[in-house]
Amino acid sequence: MAELSLPQDSYFLGFDSSTQSLKATVLDSNLNIVISELVHFDTELPHYQTKDGVYRDSLDNGRIVSPTLMWVEALDLMLQKLSKKLDFGKIAAVSGSGQQHGSVYWKNGSSAILSSLDTKKALVDQLGSAFSVKESPIWMDSSTTAQCREIEKAVGGALELAQLTGSRAHERYTGPQIRKIFETQPEVYHDTERISLVSSFMASLLIGAYACIDETDGAGMNLMDIKQRAWSKIVLEATAPSLVEKLGKLAPAHAVAGYIASYFVERFHFNKNCLIVQWSGDNPNSLAGLTLNTPGDLAISVGTSDTVFGIATEPQPRLEGHVFPNPVDPDSYMVMLVYKNGSLTREDVRNRYAEKSWDVFNKFLQQTPPLNGGKMGFYYKEHEILPPLPVGFHRYVLENFSGDTLEGLNEKEVKEFDPPSEVRALIEGQFLSMRAHAERFGMPSPPKRIIATGGASANQSILCSIASIFGCDVYTVKRPDSASLGAALRAAHGWLCSTKGSFVPISYLYKDKLEKTSLSCKLSVSAGDQQLVSKYGLLAKKRVEIENRLVQKLGRC
Repeated sequence: MAELSLPQDSYFLGFDSSTQSLKATVLDSNLNIVISELVHFDTELPHYQTKDGVYRDSLDNGRIVSPTLMWVEALDLMLQKLSKKLDFGKIAAVSGSGQQHGSVYWKNGSSAILSSLDTKKALVDQLGSAFSVKESPIWMDSSTTAQCREIEKAVGGALELAQLTGSRAHERYTGPQIRKIFETQPEVYHDTERISLVSSFMASLLIGAYACIDETDGAGMNLMDIKQRAWSKIVLEATAPSLVEKLGKLAPAHAVAGYIASYFVERFHFNKNCLIVQWSGDNPNSLAGLTLNTPGDLAISVGTSDTVFGIATEPQPRLEGHVFPNPVDPDSYMVMLVYKNGSLTREDVRNRYAEKSWDVFNKFLQQTPPLNGGKMGFYYKEHEILPPLPVGFHRYVLENFSGDTLEGLNEKEVKEFDPPSEVRALIEGQFLSMRAHAERFGMPSPPKRIIATGGASANQSILCSIASIFGCDVYTVKRPDSASLGAALRAAHGWLCSTKGSFVPISYLYKDKLEKTSLSCKLSVSAGDQQLVSKYGLLAKKRVEIENRLVQKLGRC
């Protein structure tokens, strides 16, 4: 495999442009982390006045956006930080991860600005007039329900759209967001020459030209035929006119977007031959960073949003869940479930019931019994995606619940639990929902193993609950931010494919040496007691019953 080795003494840089921060991870040619860095939007770019990296529109229910220029300035700041630690001339390739579904609208004439950047000025000082929409819709937005229904109707229904594009229409997906802009601000839409995802937007900055949308992140738009890996004519026409010209071409995730722009060569002393590999979405990059390549394994990312994902060779798209092309294997797919109420909802419950302390939160979780004495909670600080429910907290007590049967069980809705029970009801509720929906979506049950990532994967008490509910071993990686790690690995993979002139399986990068790299994972919690796993199965079934009733009564779809 010598001909497939990475060049010694070179580095591979991966970014993750997420909801709340921009992260960077640098790998050496042995795939070990040499540097990592972070720019936190709220604290380091306070003049944008975001909270958790976003603006919530009090006048437009469900509208949640981020200032596009903040992402530009974050890249400026990140490169300044890294320049004090790193010789940019040694970087052979760069790739990145972007929060999925978020979109950027380039104004007519902006390609000329992008291709002629002044090396004496920061990016943020040159791109202020480049965007027809100043605030980018992001994945937390839920203001496009009407547009979702219109698009589904135009293609023959929600299931038809899911089978074509990998998902039914979702409010956060880029297609409905584009349609909303076309319908409500037609002059803005017509003044837009290119629409980028967050991933392709950041790649565009680095190559000084419009980068393609990659096929994996492109599947999170409700616009791409996932089998053909091409824009779907019927969905484009149902979304907005002349859309294909504004989207540009699609590219495989392992392809090279271009060489780094001369702006970065002159201003930061990058090597002019440094490759920019296609950026992709954050969840696909996490899949790469976790080296998830075995059907039967699942990954759970516990972050701002919570996701559960795995690999399938012949996926069957349904009304819930999502299917994307695998970013590191052209012959398989990534299947995923997404929950909007992740870490911010956990923090909210911590602040309300656990004295704003994770130590108290974890103590409550440890001192309450599994199954929580039949206390079950539904906690939605934000409009939830799965199930489609509005903001609200719902609590139930299952009287006489022993875990052996659901027969003769009475449930009673209550206003509040005692604080320790609130904490357990939240955590058990989140992962019971995940287990129930994963089984319904056809994911393995129980999984062979779960690899946990994201900020909350550092919390041992939460990992114990995951192992008990899913009934399998739970592994963790050395670094919880698997998206930027995956982006750095994909930079190396793209470099390798480009050098060979054809696709190379990503496993060649770490074959027979995974344990010696920063990609290795370790067993954190062993599988839970199987009797308890069965009891949780009954509880999950009951939870779905109550959930279905809530959706019928309150649901947004």
